[in-house]
This record gives sequence, structure tokens and C-alpha cells, in this order.
Amino acid sequence: MSEENKSLNFLEHIIEEDLANGMPKEDLRFRFPPEPNGYLHIGHTKAIGISFGLGEKYNAPVNLRFDDTNPAKEEQEYVDAIKEDISWLGYNWANECYSSDYFQQLYDWAILLIKDGKAYVDSQTSEEMRIQKGTPTEPGTNSPYRNRSVEENLELFQGMKDGKFKEGEHTLRAKIDMADDNMLMRDPLMYRIMYKSHHRTGNNWCIYPMYDWTHGESDYIEQISHSLCSLEFKPHRKLYNWFRDNVYDFSKTDYPHPPKQREFSRLNLSYTIMSKRKLLKLVEEDIVSGWDDPRMPTISGLRRRGYTPAAIRSFVETVGVSKRENVIDVALLEFKIREDLNKTAKRVMAVLDPVKVVITNYPEGEEELLDASYNDYEEGFGSRAVPFSREIYIEREDFREEANKKFFRLKLGKEVRLKNAYFITANSCTKDENGNITEIQCTYDPLTKSGSGTPESMRKVKGTLHWVSVKHAVKAEVRAYDRLFLDEAPDAHKDKDYMEFINPNSLEIIEAHLEPSLQNAEIGERFQFQRLGYFNVDDDSTKENLVFNKTVGLRDSWAKK
Repeated sequence: MSEENKSLNFLEHIIEEDLANGMPKEDLRFRFPPEPNGYLHIGHTKAIGISFGLGEKYNAPVNLRFDDTNPAKEEQEYVDAIKEDISWLGYNWANECYSSDYFQQLYDWAILLIKDGKAYVDSQTSEEMRIQKGTPTEPGTNSPYRNRSVEENLELFQGMKDGKFKEGEHTLRAKIDMADDNMLMRDPLMYRIMYKSHHRTGNNWCIYPMYDWTHGESDYIEQISHSLCSLEFKPHRKLYNWFRDNVYDFSKTDYPHPPKQREFSRLNLSYTIMSKRKLLKLVEEDIVSGWDDPRMPTISGLRRRGYTPAAIRSFVETVGVSKRENVIDVALLEFKIREDLNKTAKRVMAVLDPVKVVITNYPEGEEELLDASYNDYEEGFGSRAVPFSREIYIEREDFREEANKKFFRLKLGKEVRLKNAYFITANSCTKDENGNITEIQCTYDPLTKSGSGTPESMRKVKGTLHWVSVKHAVKAEVRAYDRLFLDEAPDAHKDKDYMEFINPNSLEIIEAHLEPSLQNAEIGERFQFQRLGYFNVDDDSTKENLVFNKTVGLRDSWAKK
């Protein structure tokens, strides 16, 4: 086996084998088929990356097909959001398709199945059907309506379509085998009655096809060569093939390579949930501000938090393609965005928990502009002017009156470097009646100006602090996010509801003080606040009221693993 073949994942091996067995490369076609009943989340990025990645690898078209067969849960808002997310990730689809495009064709094929004795109208209640279907170890029993005549089935199915019956009064089922070991083959539902307006077809239909009937036949209509889906659909493959093969018999379509379904493991992430239904509950109960809340695992939430397409795509590539379910540590995702922003984000200064420092020997009323690079380690980032004055803010945790030798920040009698500025020495501090430090008095060495090249400025000092001039500081709201759930697997507990693991402190609102260059930061722009982490400008931000989201901290827990 060549080195190239060794590096192929199992899906690529399947495709290569099909090509070797005579499938023309131009017949390759893939699809990504989301249901528009919610926003895409990080779990979907694996399926997106696999299908669109194969399209890129083989120069094959990839359809974006919306599985819109349940008007009770689907909305145009979700369609628009899904398209925006996939485009933002950098993928292009060949055709924008909808299962609803095929409603008439699916109905016509259902008629042919009825005429062929392979589908019938059942009039049992859902509870009766559930009991009648048996268990994994016991065969089901035939419906009392299973042997209706073709003529009666056609008449009832037409009546269902014409709105003559109530919801739940009748369903259309495939006639397969009630004793099959695979319970999905025990006369599965094909159509149900629903009096709901569809976001595209309006009230043209009151019967809607079920997923298993719709999905494979949509693949067939679009001539998808490889229908790739997650492992929970593996039991559906037998039914997928049954529907496909029966339609192939009477569709008279010249299609030499009917679609084949193959499955891969889902992407599961620690400290989050991947169910759109459960995510919707977080939105509806105002646990979060919306689908794009930066604490949400949705693509729109990650985008708003400051994640980049490159980081997410790199994450998906690292996770890889496998057949076995596993849970990926969220620290890997955080590592990927930290890795990307480390290369691309400008370094600036901001103070989140300020304490005032007065430089007592700096002339009162004087100020100067210091040249500060946006990145000391890479060229091409440029620089900006940072104002310096007698009074500055530093982080409260960067000062202690007394500390041991391992504390390399500011303490009484000791010297530190101010980033891009001077060396200062702490001499005294002022406290309020509760003992809280309100001001630190320091002196500076004017010969230690950063970049001046003087011997004094070249002295070795262990601590370097970021700071902001009090007079020039720009106030901003900073939203610091923690994980939304306190448990590593919040929805894996049989005895507890996932809502019990909500982190009550997942959002902290901070009034920060920023260097003035950030006054004109644009929505979505990303920065490294030096020594603090990576932040981006939130959608709520305005020129008058700047709002930043904390994307991720600087400390990397993944590298240690």
C-alpha cells in the first residue's frame, strides 16, 4: 500500500475503491442535509467538513439540501442562519436544494408503492402502532389494516392529501416485514397528516413525508454518490437501501450508481450539549440571550465570541474521521483558536480590574506618546502611539505590599518594567477604611524608556506589566465568559436533567479601561489584551459604548495533555 493510501481515512478508502471499480470520477457528488429546525452547532462542523472536504479533494459538487419535512419545527430564520454559517466557514455549495422541492415526486412514488403492494394506509393510533411493533427481542404483529386493497389504500391516501381526515387519523406505512430483526424495517411510517403551514410550500400540503422516506429518495433524485451521515443512522441503512432499490425499480432513471449510505462517528464535545432541542430550551427559557450567545456551541455563537473559520476547520481536521464514538475535550477547540489568534491578532493593552498608580516624580500635566508595536515577534502588524502620563492604571492583582521571591510583579521597594514605557519602583500605597488599596505611589527612571537603547533601559528586570493612562483610558464593557455547564457531560446523567448543571457564573460583566487606539475598533475585530487573553468586538458594540467578548484566555491546558 502506498504512503498516500495509508493516510486516507476510511471514507476516502470507500470512494477510492468505488473509483477503482469503475465509477467515473465525474459521478461523485456529495451533500450536506441539515434540518432547518435550529442553528448549526460545533457538532455539525464535522459533517460539514467531511462532505465539503471530500468535494474539495475530488473536485466534486456538494449540494446543500434542507431536510424541511416538519413544518411544526422549521423556519426560514434557520435556513438563512445555516447558509450564513456554512459560507462563513469558507465552503461553497453547488446547488441549494430542499426536500420540499420533491414533495410531488415523493407523493407520486408513494402511489406507485401502494399500487405495487408495498405500502398501505394504517388507521391505528400511535400507541397501538407502538405496541404492535414489538421489541428488539420479540417480533411485531401485523396491523389489522395491513391487507387493505390497493383501491382502498389509494382512496384513503388521496383523502389524506385532500385534507379529509384529522391529524393522527391515518398514516401511510411501507409494507416490509414485521418480524425483521431491525425494528426500523417493521412497516415504517412514510407519511403523516399535519395541518401546519410550511415555510416554503405554505398550505399546499397537509401530509408530510417522514425522514427515512424523504432522505434516501432526495439523494436519489440529486444523484448523490455517497450519502455520508453520523453513526446513529447506521441502523437506518437497511431501510435506506430498501426505499432506494424499490424506487429504482420503477423510476426509470438512467442512474448506474445509486447512492450508498456510509456512517462516521459524531463530534461530541465536553462541557456542552449537541441537541438542537435542548439548545432551543436554553434560548426559550432565557438562560442565554439567543442562538448566537457567545456561550452557545452554535457556529453563530462561536463566531460572535471571536472564533475564526480557520480555527474551527483546523479543529475538525485534528479530530479526524472515525467509526467510533468519543468525546473531544473542549480544551482542543480552545487550543485551536488560541493558536490561530496568536498568529493574527494585534497585541494591545487593557486593564480589567484597575488600581491607580501615581508616578510621583513624573512632571504634573506632562504626557507623551510612546511608539508601541502591535506584535513584538512578527513583522507586518504595524504600531500605534500609546499615551503615557503621571497617573496610570494597572491590574489590581499585579501589586502586593509584600510578596515572596516568586512574585515578579510590582511590590513595595521593587522595580518592574511598564510595557513600551519605563521602569517604575513602588514606594508606598494608600488604603480605604476597609483596607483596600486605592492608590500606589511609585517613582520612575526616565533613562529606562523602552526602545531608547540606553544602558539603563537594557537592565534585566523580571516583571513586565501592561497599563493604561488614566487620563486617556477608554471605558468599555467586557463580557468574560466561562463554560455554560459545570459538568463534563451534562446530558449523560440518567438521574439528573442537564439544566441542573447550568453554571450560574458563566457570564461576568466588567467595566474595563482600554488604551485609546481601541476607540475605533470595528465589530468582529479580534485582539490580544496583553497578559489577559483574546477578545473581540461584540455585535452590540457602538462608538459610544464599546463591548468586547473574551474569546479565550492565554493559558493553554491542551498542550500539557
